Amino acid sequence: MNRIHAAFAGAQRENRGALIIYLTAGAPSLAATADIAVELAERGADLIELGLPFSDSLADGPVIQGAANQAIASGTTPDGVLECAGRIRARCDVPLVLMTAYNPVYCFQPPVFAREAAAQGVDGVLISDLPPSEAGDWAALAAENALGTVFLVAPTTPRDRVALIAELCTGFVYCVSVTGVTGAREELPPDLPEVMARVRAATDRPVAVGFGISKPEQVQAVCGLADGAIVGSAVVQRIADLSEDPALVTKIGDFVADLARGTRRSNP
Repeated sequence: MNRIHAAFAGAQRENRGALIIYLTAGAPSLAATADIAVELAERGADLIELGLPFSDSLADGPVIQGAANQAIASGTTPDGVLECAGRIRARCDVPLVLMTAYNPVYCFQPPVFAREAAAQGVDGVLISDLPPSEAGDWAALAAENALGTVFLVAPTTPRDRVALIAELCTGFVYCVSVTGVTGAREELPPDLPEVMARVRAATDRPVAVGFGISKPEQVQAVCGLADGAIVGSAVVQRIADLSEDPALVTKIGDFVADLARGTRRSNP
């Protein structure tokens, strides 16, 4: 059992959902990203998504776009992000999933990217703009390098496409809660249970929900429906706000520990 599946299985045994935290690698620095990731693994994060900063994002809202631009301006590169993953892996066993657009993978050369990611201890890769119908070559490379594949399902995804995505996902299925970009929201969409039912019918892989989750009560609501909750913009915004604070790492850890309390399910 790989680290991704072990994390979801461990959470299930404890009658809770898995907490997945997204970090924009390099914001405010790659060293800080590594320190934060290790801290979050100790404070309740079950998986860490490391976002490769990219200038032409398709789905990121202003918070993550801003963090990506700052990281790029400070010199963050795909090589640096992979090395950052290796530094995290040397310090803890938290599952690591790289989230990236296809352009950096293509420029790196997909076979080389897959090999390097695996060598640095990465467990899975989500290529946000790679159409599932064109992902066969990447899926094969990922399998050759024991990397889990993660694809996005949206509320508008047709049933036949959900089935294709579910077949390709060997890590977990990322269910987007809204038709929009990333960013904290006050309420979860009312049709989320219906979307989850459609995805559940297509796969027995773990399903995690992201986009718009920022509070412990939202984490709790999502974990009542899904196998995990993904929090990104709320964490990235706090990192930006606290970037000059000497207690940055601890304070982000405190925030995530609070979110982790929401993963507990009330049903036995």
